[in-house]
Amino acid sequence: MLVESILFVLVGLVAGAAALVGLPRYFRAPRPLVVGTALAAAPLGGAVAHFCLDGRYPVVAVAFSALTAGVITSLLARPDLAAGRAPAHRHHPHRAGAHRAPRRHRPA
Repeated sequence: MLVESILFVLVGLVAGAAALVGLPRYFRAPRPLVVGTALAAAPLGGAVAHFCLDGRYPVVAVAFSALTAGVITSLLARPDLAAGRAPAHRHHPHRAGAHRAPRRHRPA
C-alpha cells in the first residue's frame, strides 16, 4: 500500500499540473488550490478503489485515482470566465428578442 500511496500522490501532482498547464485560462482559482484539490482527490479515490478491489488490482486503483483527481479538479474550471468568451447568461439583455413589447390583453 505504501508504493500505491506514493503513486496516488504523484498522480495527483500530475493531474493538478496538467490542469494548470493544459487549460490555464479555465482555472481562475489560485494555483495552490488547483494542485491541492488534485493532491487531495487522488489519494482519496485511490484508497477507495484499493479497498473496494481488496488490493488485488493496483493498476486499476491508480487509474481510478487519476480519474477521481481529474473529475474533482474539473469542478474548479470556469470556462465561462475564459478570455475572449462572452458571458452565457440565460437572460442576457443584449440578445435578440430580449426587449419585446409587453403583451396587451384584449377586453372581453
